[in-house]
Amino acid sequence: MKRKYKVGLIGFSIGGHVFHAPFIASNPDLQLYKVTARKEEQKTMLAARYPDAIGVLSADDIINDPEVDIVVVATSNDVHYSLTKQALEAGKHVIVEKPFTNTSAEADALIALAKEKDLLLSVHHNARFHSDYKTVKRLLEEGRLGRVVSYEARFDRFRNFLRVGAWREENLPGSGIHYDLGAHLIDQALQLFGHPDAVFADLRVQRDGAKAIDDFEYILSYPRLKVTLKGQMLAKEATPRFAIYGMNGSFVKKGVDVQENLLRAGVRPEEDPNWGVEPADIQGSLSLLIDGQDVHEYVTSEVGTGQDFYKNIVATLNGTEELFIKPEQARDVIRILELGDQSWKEQRTVVTEGQLLS
Repeated sequence: MKRKYKVGLIGFSIGGHVFHAPFIASNPDLQLYKVTARKEEQKTMLAARYPDAIGVLSADDIINDPEVDIVVVATSNDVHYSLTKQALEAGKHVIVEKPFTNTSAEADALIALAKEKDLLLSVHHNARFHSDYKTVKRLLEEGRLGRVVSYEARFDRFRNFLRVGAWREENLPGSGIHYDLGAHLIDQALQLFGHPDAVFADLRVQRDGAKAIDDFEYILSYPRLKVTLKGQMLAKEATPRFAIYGMNGSFVKKGVDVQENLLRAGVRPEEDPNWGVEPADIQGSLSLLIDGQDVHEYVTSEVGTGQDFYKNIVATLNGTEELFIKPEQARDVIRILELGDQSWKEQRTVVTEGQLLS
């Protein structure tokens, strides 16, 4: 009988119960073995949705358990580094929710420790498995836009009030939507275009009474290409997720990947035969000029496949695939965020030369 890897999930708030537990439980090669559940509502949800999982009160109950093979750190950003370090030192493979760490120096230390211990270390940049990003990646690979000169990606939301007690709303290391939503956009851009030559950032606090960044714009400079990444909390009207401009025309994509709403509603991938399929009304629009003729068409979206993250983790541990999201790539996301902080503080464009790894 094929062995299952036992997973210990640290954190059962939104990150843990929405973005990790459903995919772990749906993977036939994984067992959701232990989960930290301190609050009564977390205990109730765990018992209802995952009755075979063991609820525990502390991260130590997971990290120190010799039965645990993989530790998933889905906590607030301030303890990503300390819990990952502790788990690696205990001989566990580790998956960390994004952002990887609060500093690139912390990321470098964890990468070195994982290599020393010969352990798997990956970061949950799950937006690589979103339908919209996968569609953009395919479109760029096909080259139909010609040479791309401008790429714009946004993660906008509307919440004109502050959530009481939310750590992301406090002025702390790793808080603010640039470390949350911005980390996704930066990771996607680095995968599509590689390392930029320079970074400029505009980071603002806009809502009344807010303490953490709630509006960001990054400009990543490449030879003959401008990449603009934006996010805000006061976008009442939906904005395009992607807008790409090339020598042959443009592509504009509205709407958001459908997986998150399904997960928040408690639906698991194996329960929906159309998992990750976008409705036609949010498909992207492609406008080209070919041989003097205007061409307009809608582009069928790729299927969102969040379950592929844990499939790759298993395949990597079994030696049949290369790790898809490498910690060095996630470290470079953190470095771009740091360079953005420097850019805004010094009000200048910062050159990236020699500061990125992957």
